[in-house]
This record gives sequence, structure tokens and C-alpha cells, in this order.
Amino acid sequence: MGTYLAKPAEVVRKWYVVDANGRTLGRLAARVAGVLRGKHKPTFTPHVDTGDHVVVINAGKIALTGDKFRTKTYIHHTGFPGGLKTITAEHLHAKKPTALVERAIKGMLPKNTLGKQMGRKLKVYAGAEHPHKAQGPEPLTL
Repeated sequence: MGTYLAKPAEVVRKWYVVDANGRTLGRLAARVAGVLRGKHKPTFTPHVDTGDHVVVINAGKIALTGDKFRTKTYIHHTGFPGGLKTITAEHLHAKKPTALVERAIKGMLPKNTLGKQMGRKLKVYAGAEHPHKAQGPEPLTL
């Protein structure tokens, strides 16, 4: 018997909902990234997107350990000379509460077209309400 390789047409996707209230950012992001990749399934295939959809609610109430809220910085470059921009986690959280969770999870996905496809299955909301109730998401235990 050979190794099973999943085909994109055979993948059955489920929907999960995760409550981020009081959860540590890195631990939550690692578990959600694994579900988006499909590593929790026995049919995991590295070159096929076998992951499930994940809805993260209460992203505005995420926790960071230690003094990271004030000291952790996010850096990006505008592409222009002298265009290196930095922002602290505290300011980024105040500006866009979902950005911390999105950046942490998407940073743990592959950096290729397959990773972008996996990232599209992530939905993050700052509050407890989400518009995906019709998909019947199950709670994901962390």
C-alpha cells in the first residue's frame, strides 16, 4: 500500500469558531494555523490545501504575556527611501484590533500561493458576533 495523497476535489472542509477572549496570542495562532493548513487531519498532504475554515471572535480581547503589549514592534517598509515604519502592538491594537491576530496566524502559514489560499479561510472579528452562523461552525478546543 502506498502513501495516501489527498486530491483538491476530495477535501471536505469544516468550519470552526475560536473564542480569543483572554487567550495568549502565540498559542492561539499556532493552533489556528495548524487547522488552516490541515495538520489536524489524517489526510494532511503538504502540497494540497486540506485545511478548514476558522472564525476567530473576540480578537480585541487577546492577551500578550509580559510587557509585550508596549514593547513588541511591527515593522514594514513603504518602498521609498527612508520608508521604514514601526508601530507597537499597543498602537496597532488600538488602530485595528484584529490585526494582531491576523498577522500572527498568517505569519505561521507557508510563504507561497498555497499559504495565501489558506489565509483566505481565516475570518477574524473584534467582537463576539460573526456573519458565518449559516455555515454551522463548531467550537475548536485549544
